[in-house]
Amino acid sequence: MTDAPIAPTWAAPTAVDPLDATVEVPGSKSLTNRLLVLAALADGPGTLHGALRSRDADLMIAGLRALGSEITEGETPSTLHVTPGAKPVTEADIDCGLAGTVMRFLPPVAALGAGPVRFDGDPTARVRPMGPVLAALHALGITVTGPDGGLPAHLPFTIAGTGSVRGGAVDVDASASSQFVSGLLLAAARFEQGLTLRHIGTTLPSLPHIEMTVATLREAGVTVDDSRDGMWRVEPGPIAAREVRVEPDLSNAAPFLAAALVTGGTVRIPGWPGETTQPGALLPDLLGRMGGTAHLADGVLSVTGTGDVYGVDLDLQAAGELAPTFAALATLADSPTRLRGIAHLRGHETDRLAALAREITRLGGQAEETRDGLVITPRPLHAGTFRTYEDHRMATSGALIGLRVHGVEVEDIGTTAKTMPEFPSMWQRMLGAAT
Repeated sequence: MTDAPIAPTWAAPTAVDPLDATVEVPGSKSLTNRLLVLAALADGPGTLHGALRSRDADLMIAGLRALGSEITEGETPSTLHVTPGAKPVTEADIDCGLAGTVMRFLPPVAALGAGPVRFDGDPTARVRPMGPVLAALHALGITVTGPDGGLPAHLPFTIAGTGSVRGGAVDVDASASSQFVSGLLLAAARFEQGLTLRHIGTTLPSLPHIEMTVATLREAGVTVDDSRDGMWRVEPGPIAAREVRVEPDLSNAAPFLAAALVTGGTVRIPGWPGETTQPGALLPDLLGRMGGTAHLADGVLSVTGTGDVYGVDLDLQAAGELAPTFAALATLADSPTRLRGIAHLRGHETDRLAALAREITRLGGQAEETRDGLVITPRPLHAGTFRTYEDHRMATSGALIGLRVHGVEVEDIGTTAKTMPEFPSMWQRMLGAAT
């Protein structure tokens, strides 16, 4: 990871008073993009209410349109009407941007079409792992080629569909990303023989995201057997057209709720589900361990802090996307923190472990990479530029540190548009509510 010219920076505001704010976060990216794929494969038109509109979601919409679905906005941009197979497609180009869900969920969908579909994305997306899902499609009889004509492990690549996928059984090493499993499961009901998928890796990160995929499939009438660890069976059959509402993105709530611990005071998130498969559901317990008090009543989650943050030992294997928030909290804690179970973050938008260690160190902190995580020892922090490496969660982490450390400049705050286009104004409004 080398230094590049610094993009325009955003002066992270420092909190003056304890917070007393209510923050409404947009719909879940993970659910939005899963539900969009299922709506595009359904047996009739459907509607999503409360869908996230961000770069990742809009890239998914564009990709599904390129594959033949008609997707139109309703009375608001977050209401999406989806008509599957509205337009015949013989070939297409799909821009994945930096969206892991697009680059990993759409190849199995493209394999169901008749004709070549070319996938590419941002330059940094070309180093994100793709090999396991592409190798699985190849094993199922789909022609997948890279620029050199061989079986690729990264973007760019081409899927040559023939109009159907035989399905059957396939082994996948999903140690690098649970999205390899989810992408195949989402399309599997449309395979002629369905799909029996077995995970053959040593670890399986972000298991709640696979549980989310299984739950959304079942809600759409698909039969899924996940009774054996590391194995899933999806029966062939129709995917029901539905009208559904997308839950708020609980992981995007993380920096706002963590702000209550950093500054003292209370932050509330309305619309918090009583039951959910989102990994963000772990936030109340995790924030409680670091010094916060969480309370859920009438669908509103409130987190209250005192300004004191405690060092902890956290296994975040099931919720790696929360690691940047907890790494930022750890820099402000009263003792060292160890974050474990997150080796797979090296294959995200950037190598998040290296990026976090480097940027925390840049501000005067101490952060050391381990085999599967980070050890962060609090040190006095100072002003400086917090680089983001085109990673939205790096940007929100820099903003969180800036609440207590004057003079933090977050590079390219616009990268938060990946999942939260209005983050800078939402952050300012949260602080404004405290004055």
